[in-house]
Amino acid sequence: MADPQPITVVLVDDHQMFRAGVRAELCRAAEAAGTPVEIVGEAEDTERAVEVVTATRPRVVLLDVHLPGGGGVEVLARTASALPETRFLALSVSDAAEDVIAVIRAGARGYVTKSISGTGLAEAVCRVAGGDAFFSPRLAGFVLDAFSGGGAAARDEELDRLTPREREVLRYIARGYAYKEVARELVISVKTVETHVSSVLRKLQLSNRRELTRWASDRRLA
Repeated sequence: MADPQPITVVLVDDHQMFRAGVRAELCRAAEAAGTPVEIVGEAEDTERAVEVVTATRPRVVLLDVHLPGGGGVEVLARTASALPETRFLALSVSDAAEDVIAVIRAGARGYVTKSISGTGLAEAVCRVAGGDAFFSPRLAGFVLDAFSGGGAAARDEELDRLTPREREVLRYIARGYAYKEVARELVISVKTVETHVSSVLRKLQLSNRRELTRWASDRRLA
C-alpha cells in the first residue's frame, strides 16, 4: 500500500525558535498518526507570508494572528480568495474574542492557541486540510456568538477602531499590568505604552484606566 501524500504546510510566525519547535513537534506527531506533514515554507512577517503562501500554494497555512506588517487578517485578505484549495488555521498565543472573530471572518478555517500539544496540532491540521473547521474548545463559543449576531459580534465596530498593537496594550492594562510591565512584555518603551493607552482612551471615548479596564472586562478581553 502506497504511503499517504503528506499535507503541505507553511508556518507563519515572527519567532524563529517557535517555528522550529512547531515544525519538529508537528512533523513528529503527524508521522505517528499516519498523516505525514511536509513544511514547504516559513515566514516571519506579513509581506513574506504573502510571498511564500502564494508561491508554494500549501494545503494548510499555520498563521499567527499578530505579525509585523499587518497581521494574520492582512495575510488572509491578500491570499485566501486567490487560493481556494489552501486552508488557513490560526495558531496564536491570543485567546481574545476579537482576534478569533477577526480571522474567521477573514477566511480562516480554525483557531488554536499555542498551548496546544503536538498531537492536538497534528489533528487540527489534518481536520482543516480535509475541509473541516477546528477550534480550541473554549474558543468555539466566540465563533457561535459572532455568527449568530450576538455577543462579541455586536461590538466589532468599537474594536475595529483599535490597531492590533493597541489591542495588545489594552489587554495587558485590563489585566492590571503597570506601564513598565507592558513595555517589558511587548519590548517597547514606556512612552510608547502611554501613547497607545491615550489613543485607546480617545478612540473608545473613555476617561481613565478604570473605565478602560471595565470596558475590556465586559467584553472578556482581560
